[in-house]
Amino acid sequence: MRRPKSRNFNKQKKLSETQEIELLDSWIESGKPDSGSNPLSLPPFPKDAPIGRNDEGVFSPYTGCHKFSQLPISQKTKDGLKNAKYSKMTDIQRASLPHSICGRDILGAAKTGSGKTLAFIIPVLEKLYRAKWGPEDGVGSIIISPTRELAAQLFEVLTSVGKYHGLSAGLLIGGRKGVDTEREHVNDLNILVCTPGRLLQHMDETPNFDCSNLQVLVLDEADRILDVGFKKALNAIVSQLPKQRQTFLFSATQTKSIQDLARLSLKDPEYLSVHEESVTATPNRLQQTAVVVPLDQKLDMLWSFIKAHLNSRILVFLSTSKQVKFAFEAFKRLRPGIPLKCLYGRMNQEKRMNIYSHFCEKQSVLFSTDVASRGLDFNKGVDWVVQVDCPEDVAAYIHRVGRTARYLNGGKSVLFLAPSEMKMLDHLKEKKIPIQIIKANTKRLQPISGLLASLLVKDASLPQLAQRAFITYLKSIHIQRVKEIFDVEKLPIEEFSASLGLPLTPKVRFLKQKSKVKAVSEESSPQVEDKLSHLPGEFIAKEEFGIDEEDGDFVLKETPVEEVKLTAMGDHPGPSTRVLKKKKLKINIHRPVGSRVVFDEEGTALAPFASLADVESGQGGMANLDRETVNKRYAEMKAELRKRDVEEDKLLGRQRLKEKRMKKKMKLKRGRGEEDEDLSASDREGYEEAEPSAAKRAKVYFHSDSESEEGSKRIDNKKSVVDSDTISLAAQEELALKLLSSMHYS
Repeated sequence: MRRPKSRNFNKQKKLSETQEIELLDSWIESGKPDSGSNPLSLPPFPKDAPIGRNDEGVFSPYTGCHKFSQLPISQKTKDGLKNAKYSKMTDIQRASLPHSICGRDILGAAKTGSGKTLAFIIPVLEKLYRAKWGPEDGVGSIIISPTRELAAQLFEVLTSVGKYHGLSAGLLIGGRKGVDTEREHVNDLNILVCTPGRLLQHMDETPNFDCSNLQVLVLDEADRILDVGFKKALNAIVSQLPKQRQTFLFSATQTKSIQDLARLSLKDPEYLSVHEESVTATPNRLQQTAVVVPLDQKLDMLWSFIKAHLNSRILVFLSTSKQVKFAFEAFKRLRPGIPLKCLYGRMNQEKRMNIYSHFCEKQSVLFSTDVASRGLDFNKGVDWVVQVDCPEDVAAYIHRVGRTARYLNGGKSVLFLAPSEMKMLDHLKEKKIPIQIIKANTKRLQPISGLLASLLVKDASLPQLAQRAFITYLKSIHIQRVKEIFDVEKLPIEEFSASLGLPLTPKVRFLKQKSKVKAVSEESSPQVEDKLSHLPGEFIAKEEFGIDEEDGDFVLKETPVEEVKLTAMGDHPGPSTRVLKKKKLKINIHRPVGSRVVFDEEGTALAPFASLADVESGQGGMANLDRETVNKRYAEMKAELRKRDVEEDKLLGRQRLKEKRMKKKMKLKRGRGEEDEDLSASDREGYEEAEPSAAKRAKVYFHSDSESEEGSKRIDNKKSVVDSDTISLAAQEELALKLLSSMHYS
């Protein structure tokens, strides 16, 4: 009796879901917003309007509503939002959801911490729900994130909001050992939250991995994924996805590149930048300051700042992972009085996640590269964002400071700028970023360079870290494109090295053409400087200023530039620079043969083949060549070389034939089941007989025609010598039959 009741219940539940889907489709179709419109500009949703369809059969408008409950979404999604304590929509959600729910592509741009995650998770769940997606349908949606931490955070929000749906979801990120386990279940998942590298790995290696039925593709932090670093992986991924799909791109700094949109096959996307007309490009509750700090005092300033804010949660950004390691290890030994943690890209995935969760739970200082600058939402909020190194551009700055002042919370940020980086302030102000310049209290500044120097003496592991931090920072500055902000030549290199505690400045090598020519011209006279301006790019040797093969880092050192004669470039006899790099010279094919000038031991100029020429007096030691004698000599040399080539070819042919014969002999030897032997070089010229063991089968040794004995018989174009004393009677009979048969055929 219970089984039929259960069947009726499931049938009734399925029928109600079908009715709900039909109702949602009708509601969405009736209130679809106009293409190109921004729902934020529409009048607000009437407070007394019924949700859904009223008694007259008219659906309520959902464009312009403020609450999730007023949207045409399933009850399961509403329950998930309510359970996760989401009730009111943010600006980006109000602007994008009416368009995305009705099936349009979205380009969403909004400030950091504005709720972009729900803006694409809700339409993903609704799209698959209305399509009645099940386990047998495979992958229905892919959400791609640039970092592992952000992907894990998105997965948590997805599982929280979609907990009442019957859809399956999986987190595919690198740095974990469960690749084989993922391969077993990835084909049964409906929603994939992943990083580009891991997704491409499954596309290439997982059997039967199929995305041909994909419904929705989402790129979170789209500008980063579309960047050069992910270009190759993203192109390979998109090439395996169907073009008939819905695509969402969300980021705080959104791209409008036509080329990027064409790569992703976007069709008439809705560009929704909810804060484009805002007074500021960063959260309103964020207090932003900048401090002018010389490069050699940045660590002193950071230490003093941490000591003054021991009861805060501080996120510190540095340019490279080597700097993060050094600052973390050095400050940890100095013990500032607050827990310290570090986070960078090549760290073990499990360790990265533990550090992220610990930083969310308790007040501490987190040293990090830009791996923590995008999308991460720290649960209890970050009090301070400290940028010790200048960000590479305005977009990087926005993402860094976006880790604080999220949603309705407040936050503070401070940017350390070297005097040569002051132009960055102009770039920030152009992008509507309100930043205030303040002066540091030098009285509270606590220098730590002396402490670092003593640490480097006591701890053998720190000098290498300090040196790598020094070199990689200079490298990060050198490769930047905006030279008006990032210029290595303007940095106090010696002072910066001393501030890290290094006793000597590490050597760094540049590959910067301007610096090379400048170094040469400073050592030369004005006339030589004029000559050097016409030199090719590779005039200075790579050995002096090149890339270090081991580290790939740069060295800054005062290299004495040697001089070279410029006689070949002109008649000026002044000082010049030695050409260290060997270059291939172009041969002038139109130069007369035999006209090259050579010199004898006494320095007298002689023509080539002077010994074959008729010497005439009055030519200053020069000789007039006898062309007939030269041509005759050429012919003799040509014939001699040709004869030598023929002899070498014959010798090479005989050697190859001998090797071929030896291979055949070895093959026949193995075929008869004889034991392998180690053959010396002398054995390869002609096999010498070895004494066979009495317990083993006798061996038959073959010799070439020239080495055979006169009375031996030919077998397969070879001569055989048989030791009849060491061969069995059956073997002798078998050999005799072979000899008779060969004589018969011959």
